[in-house]
Amino acid sequence: MIKSMTAYGRSEYKLGDIFFTAEIKSVNNRYRDIILRIPNSFKVLEDELKAIVASRIRRGRIDVSIQMEDSSDTTFYNLELNGPLVESYFRVFKQLGERFGLDQKIRLESLCQMKDVILMKPEEVDVEKLRPGFHEALIQALDSFDLMRVKEGETLEDDFEKRLKLLEGYVSEVEKRVPDFVEKYHKKLKKNVNRMLKDITVDEVRLAQEVAFFAEKSDITEEIVRIRSHLGQFREYLSVDEALGRKLDFLTQEINREVNTLASKASDSFIVRTAVEMKAEQEKMREQIQNVE
Repeated sequence: MIKSMTAYGRSEYKLGDIFFTAEIKSVNNRYRDIILRIPNSFKVLEDELKAIVASRIRRGRIDVSIQMEDSSDTTFYNLELNGPLVESYFRVFKQLGERFGLDQKIRLESLCQMKDVILMKPEEVDVEKLRPGFHEALIQALDSFDLMRVKEGETLEDDFEKRLKLLEGYVSEVEKRVPDFVEKYHKKLKKNVNRMLKDITVDEVRLAQEVAFFAEKSDITEEIVRIRSHLGQFREYLSVDEALGRKLDFLTQEINREVNTLASKASDSFIVRTAVEMKAEQEKMREQIQNVE
């Protein structure tokens, strides 16, 4: 089963008076990179929450945010006045006033904007009590996230199937053409030899050897077999429930390599043109693979 690397999921969960909101979004990445944002008071839960994400997502850059809001009058932070610092500020203000004759009147809002005058201290929280809320909100968001990934994956799989059929059709056309272009070379070679030698009898044995040498040098049977094998493996992988992006990318590279060899060995304009079409389809597949987990 193909899953897209790009998706979005969201959930809301209530535990007592606490509302949890979880959001997950991901983009393409060669490896798995989990960025988790939760309130500072609950950083102790970071490793286990990342482990839950890692158990469901194998590849991509995943941004996870879990926020909480208390519907009661309780707050998770206390604000405190930093008295010693304020006293130090006033001593400095007094010195400035006396030395430079400045007005010592300080507005309250100006004082509050000074660094560290007001300290925010997290209130003691019961992590064990709220842990299930974080877990459940995350799991529900992952379920929503997976639905989008699977849906996008189905679209990608349909596109891959379409291009696999096109490539298989091109391979069949090339295979049918092989006897024709060898025979065509035989006739062309014989015609050229006759034109050059005119009345001299052509050595049919020597001509047959030359044609056999050409056929051997231009034999693309091995490339055709390998391309078909790679296409078959590609289709088999589409039904496997694991991270497939790298495997599919490798297969498309191998297909491209065989098509290049096929085009260079076959001295036939039709086969060369078909190889160009095959490379174009292979490149489209490779672009889509960048979205596959």
